[in-house]
Amino acid sequence: MRKLRQKSELEKSNFRYNILTTAAYFIGIIILIQLFNIQIVNGAEYRENSNTRLTREGKIEAARGSISDRTGVNLVSTELGASLEMYKTNVDDKTLNDAILLMTNILKQNGDTYINPFPICIDPFGFVFDSEEDLAAWREKYKIPAEASPEEAFYIFRDKYKIENDNPEEILQILAIRYAITTEGYSSATKTLQISSSISHESSIQLQEMGQDLTGIRVVSEPVRKYHTGTLASHIIGYVQRLRDKNVEEFKARGDTYEYENDDKVGQTGIEYVFEEYLRGQDGVKQIDMSVDGTITGEYTAEEAIGGANIVLTIDANLQGITERALAANIEKIRTGGFGQVYAAEGGSAVVMNVKTGEILAMASCPDYDPSLFYTGISKAQLNAYDAEKAFQHRAISSAYAPGSTFKMITAVGALESGATTTTEKINDNQRYPVEGITNYEDRPACWLMNDYGRGHGPLNVVGALEKSCNYFFFEVSTRMGIDTLEKYARFYGLGRKTGVELSSENSGEVACREGLKQATGYGWTQGHTLNAAIGQGRNNVTPIQMAQYISMICNGGHKINTTIIKDVVLSNGTSIARSEIENFVNQKLNLVSDNSENFEISEETTRAVLQGMLSVTDDAGGTAYSVFQDFNIQVGGKTGSAEAGPKVHAWFVGFAPFTDPEIAVVVMVENGGHGYYTAEVVRDIIAEYFGMNVQEVKESMQVRSEIESFR
Repeated sequence: MRKLRQKSELEKSNFRYNILTTAAYFIGIIILIQLFNIQIVNGAEYRENSNTRLTREGKIEAARGSISDRTGVNLVSTELGASLEMYKTNVDDKTLNDAILLMTNILKQNGDTYINPFPICIDPFGFVFDSEEDLAAWREKYKIPAEASPEEAFYIFRDKYKIENDNPEEILQILAIRYAITTEGYSSATKTLQISSSISHESSIQLQEMGQDLTGIRVVSEPVRKYHTGTLASHIIGYVQRLRDKNVEEFKARGDTYEYENDDKVGQTGIEYVFEEYLRGQDGVKQIDMSVDGTITGEYTAEEAIGGANIVLTIDANLQGITERALAANIEKIRTGGFGQVYAAEGGSAVVMNVKTGEILAMASCPDYDPSLFYTGISKAQLNAYDAEKAFQHRAISSAYAPGSTFKMITAVGALESGATTTTEKINDNQRYPVEGITNYEDRPACWLMNDYGRGHGPLNVVGALEKSCNYFFFEVSTRMGIDTLEKYARFYGLGRKTGVELSSENSGEVACREGLKQATGYGWTQGHTLNAAIGQGRNNVTPIQMAQYISMICNGGHKINTTIIKDVVLSNGTSIARSEIENFVNQKLNLVSDNSENFEISEETTRAVLQGMLSVTDDAGGTAYSVFQDFNIQVGGKTGSAEAGPKVHAWFVGFAPFTDPEIAVVVMVENGGHGYYTAEVVRDIIAEYFGMNVQEVKESMQVRSEIESFR
């Protein structure tokens, strides 16, 4: 029985083996037939299809976040537009050149621009290089003979790219793109060359209709940056510019960890730069199928793009507009002698700040520029039209100047709080001030009135000294308290350090002090240095934004504030970023350090006296800005300042309103503006806009008042 069972099991095993063997042979035969069919019968067809189909992975550009003012007015946004790209295709030079000429003609007919890095211009012929060294390096790289003229070099490139055309303008159109291909590169599978970042609807339609004749050229729908308010707030907003290879390396060198690529559009200045990481969003991924001749055969989304965060600024667009216009008009008025004397005013800035919160309500720098030019690709001609040193300099935060007499409120606070004087003490300004080491009476410093008219102001308390801007008074109280005390109060009010506003290139300025003088010159401190520091001269250099912060602290009783221009940062899903996260992000990006200055509790008596002195400047007949504000229907506190800077005299006016419960501080500075009194009308116009006042009937003197001079 056992042997029979073993035989039966063996027969079953052999049967299963035979079935499996037969199945394997059968499957193998099928596979061989299929391989024969693919490789032999239909091999030619499959090879042709394989050679004419390409697949590439592309980028779906995320919509960049918007930038708006505090009321919701869109300053910058992103809209759907069209750009033009080229892919590498396996076509001959003639086909490529013909396609380029047809494409550029369509763009030109519709007023659209396209890239043109070719460094030779025509009509007349000339090289476009910044220096002879750059030209020499270019000649060597492209093997252009040193003796070749621009015209000869032009035709060398025509022959190099096998352009069969004799029209110089059409040759240049083709050379522009062919040269860009050479310098920037492109491929069929991984990299495109952007011909134009924004084309019109007409060009888009025509280019798509002629797709068969435009090998490797494709219209792409993508987000386009729109600057809705022209030059308004240009220094605050900044601009976005397309990266080229060298720019990518620059961004890597500065420590930016984001993986930028050639042609990425990246914020370069202002809010666009500082909040680049929030604004840019997250790009998506698309899959593109195309034939070898460049024809797109299919496209689908592999990963959706996520839009960038929206930035809400603290500025008010209407107030920003009036601030910019009033500042520009004032500078022009000074230049043309509208106040009775001509000064070559070079530019200026203005800052409007909420004295309780530190929010910037408006901030202007003149002259300004149009940020939209950089997004589309600013030409050399457009760039040369700007005076780069003036137009792109953000004077409100990047430029530091001697504050002149606008510094005197700090001297007053320091003197009152340290006990160097009282609110009732009167100091008699009736002579030149005695200084150690100066024996000749005529060489001693004196108040401006003594210098001009041989007489002083007589007895003045701190309120009167601020009203008359009496240098003698501040010479005396600063000598009593000393430079170390004065330095502490200057630093307490934020001078000598960055305010921390969320913008790059902020200047920390400088406070006059012993250590600073020693490091800079090697000399020791003297009484004369103290006198200069007390009236805002010497080594005191401040930015307009620092001055706005300082005046705000004067108004709010000495409470420190966090200067800011960011109201909110809102992600694409509607979630607001926590304030602490924003602050940490900005501090890290801008390398800001915390305020380590000594803190003081300013008495109410001191605050009242200083504010009363500032009110007297505008409200009393003897005040240095009385004629500007005499018919104004709101009480304004202010202070004029004219600061010497070599042959130039910078003009300042700082003010606040309303007097009884201050809401805003306004600071205006005009480079080489002559007299602080001249800039007061800008502050008046800004305050009128803020409070919605009708001040069309305001009267002002058009003549230079005799008591105004360079140290006020």
